[in-house]
Amino acid sequence: MKKVLTIAGSDSGGGAGIQADLKAFAARGVYGMSAITALTAQNTVGVFGVFPVAPEFVAQQIDVVMEDLGADAWKTGMLANAAIIQVVAERARRYRIERLVVDPVMVAKSGDPLLEPEARTALIEQLLPFAYLVTPNRHEAQVLADMKIHTLEDARKAAQRIHALGPRYVLVKGGHLPGALEAVDILYDGQRFEEFRAPRIETSNTHGTGCTLASAIAAELAKGADAIQAVGEAKRYLTAALRSGASLRLGRGHGPLNHFLGQTVAAV
Repeated sequence: MKKVLTIAGSDSGGGAGIQADLKAFAARGVYGMSAITALTAQNTVGVFGVFPVAPEFVAQQIDVVMEDLGADAWKTGMLANAAIIQVVAERARRYRIERLVVDPVMVAKSGDPLLEPEARTALIEQLLPFAYLVTPNRHEAQVLADMKIHTLEDARKAAQRIHALGPRYVLVKGGHLPGALEAVDILYDGQRFEEFRAPRIETSNTHGTGCTLASAIAAELAKGADAIQAVGEAKRYLTAALRSGASLRLGRGHGPLNHFLGQTVAAV
């Protein structure tokens, strides 16, 4: 069975963070493991508290997993601060992780910050150069590319700028583009662009979409898919989870996706 390690924060509400990652891993048929970078007190309405884990303990979590179980891919989410980013980057080098999916989490769906401002430089300089694939949404791509994004052409230019920072593939997600009838994600490999389109689903149950997509991509990469195949499969899964989750009645804010699409997970 293929194995994927998520290095991310814990969401007490269960919709995002490692909770979403592990659900997505299970739904995509891989074995999920976790190294927790921060505890958060959050729900569908907002983030009410953040308690970063000591960098040394993040490193220990990674080490004990890798030395015993190993991993076919890594996925990173909320990394909280520069010290944790440095630890993750160093461990990625040490264990020669080839399939590293970086979700550059900076702000929660509620607008609450999840990455210290001074840590952005560490993310760009220390982690992105080792990423196989990075998955910024519109707001994150604007920060990483240092430009505004209003159109698909802007997204392509941003992908080129972010690719110059070192990752092998850049996926600029289009779910936040204003006025669009479709969610169009742009994948760039340094030479050509691929577009992944899906109908925009009108629902407030969107908490954890970024975590879920990045985790599904990592799962597909772990199973042997190339980048285009992995993004395509993950996009289809996310769209189905959004559509299925539209009927959920959980929380008073941005509710979670339905990771298992209303189905019982079959034994692998």
